[in-house]
Amino acid sequence: MKYQFSTKMWKSGLAGGWHFVSLPKTLSEEIRENLQWQEEGWGRMKAHAQIGELKWETAIWFDSKAGAYLLPIKAEIRKKTKLEINQEIEMNIWV
Repeated sequence: MKYQFSTKMWKSGLAGGWHFVSLPKTLSEEIRENLQWQEEGWGRMKAHAQIGELKWETAIWFDSKAGAYLLPIKAEIRKKTKLEINQEIEMNIWV
């Protein structure tokens, strides 16, 4: 299933901080309700993501505290797309 949404990239406060985008809660609820059976350990679900013309294989993780799936954004992706923290991003994700 393909989902389109707007989000902002953020960085975790931990040392070495990972960069993430949070899927909207309503979208996360829909994915979890219909596709939770695809989750592997720790709420991980395989996915494909796209920002602009760049597409890549990845995974999303369900964060029960936030009630939303999180998508990590690797340095390679951030550099290729010139993303910055709190920048508004238009994304596609397939799960």
